[in-house]
Amino acid sequence: MTVLTIDWILLIEKLALIIIIIFASLGIALYTTFAERKVAAILQDRPGPNRAGPFGILQPLADGVKMFTKEEIIPTHANKWLFILGPGLAMVASLMTCAVIPWGGTIELFERKINLQVADVNIAILYIFAVVSLGIYGIMIGGWASNNKFSLMAVLRAASQAISYELAMGLSLIAVLMITGTLSLGEMVKQQQAGYWNIVYQPLGFLIFFICALAECNRTPFDLPEAESELNFGYHQEYSSMKLGFYLFAEYINMIMSSAVMATLYFGGYDIPFVDDAKLFTSIGNWAALIQVAVILTKIVIFIFVFMWIRWTIPRFRYDQLMNLGWKKMIPLALFNMLITAFIVLLKHNGWKF
Repeated sequence: MTVLTIDWILLIEKLALIIIIIFASLGIALYTTFAERKVAAILQDRPGPNRAGPFGILQPLADGVKMFTKEEIIPTHANKWLFILGPGLAMVASLMTCAVIPWGGTIELFERKINLQVADVNIAILYIFAVVSLGIYGIMIGGWASNNKFSLMAVLRAASQAISYELAMGLSLIAVLMITGTLSLGEMVKQQQAGYWNIVYQPLGFLIFFICALAECNRTPFDLPEAESELNFGYHQEYSSMKLGFYLFAEYINMIMSSAVMATLYFGGYDIPFVDDAKLFTSIGNWAALIQVAVILTKIVIFIFVFMWIRWTIPRFRYDQLMNLGWKKMIPLALFNMLITAFIVLLKHNGWKF
């Protein structure tokens, strides 16, 4: 009989890392709302939030207090338990993605090497797709349980939009997997550290993935499930207080995690540009890992800014345009990119040099 032994120190390390990442994600999401309003103000030539605290930096805290103190309302004809479950499921699914993202190399504490990745699983890409697919159920359950026709139409849009763009996103990822030969995000980062970033080999694949990420996060111009001019307020019309807050937070956390995935897949993750990370670790130790964390966070911030820039620049699509783009443009382009990549990889395996 085999006896199951538990490494309690490793378990405590992972729990501490999970707590740090979750609270950091929530804090970043909180101030991403502030950054969004400031970016919108700059693009529209107006001040933006500037009253709560110096330069308005306490505005997110004021918004949080407002959310917590608003009245909790559950419609009389709504399915109560599913109405409560919807935003919770959306929030949990958005946070689960962070478990497989490598945030840095390793740090040494108390004579132990700690990997700055909660779970370095060899099927990380499949895990991310599973969790992203789970998140759409939070939207669908909440909209259906509201017993509101506008909310129901919004979740129908959200479901069809997710199906359309997840296909193109998956096809664009297959090209990356052909090049790297692995599903592990940690291994992908190490390969990019040793050579070129994947954006060099997959510029079209990255463009497809980025557009699909906009659609998956329901960001403008793909925010049809929240089209207030057509559906009043979209799938969360009947929600108030922190139930509404969970939906809004989930959207911002999805944007942060999508940025982290794109940075990892195509831009080297925590890789420091033009620097030999191994030599850096030898010279400055743990500080190198902290610099790596700062590097991937910087890449995430750049992506978030682009998300916001697009939102306040490009108008919303019509729904038929959204579907046409997904099925008639993105999927054929992703298939073309996959076939070209397969052809080049095949030639390379047969001795051709590029």
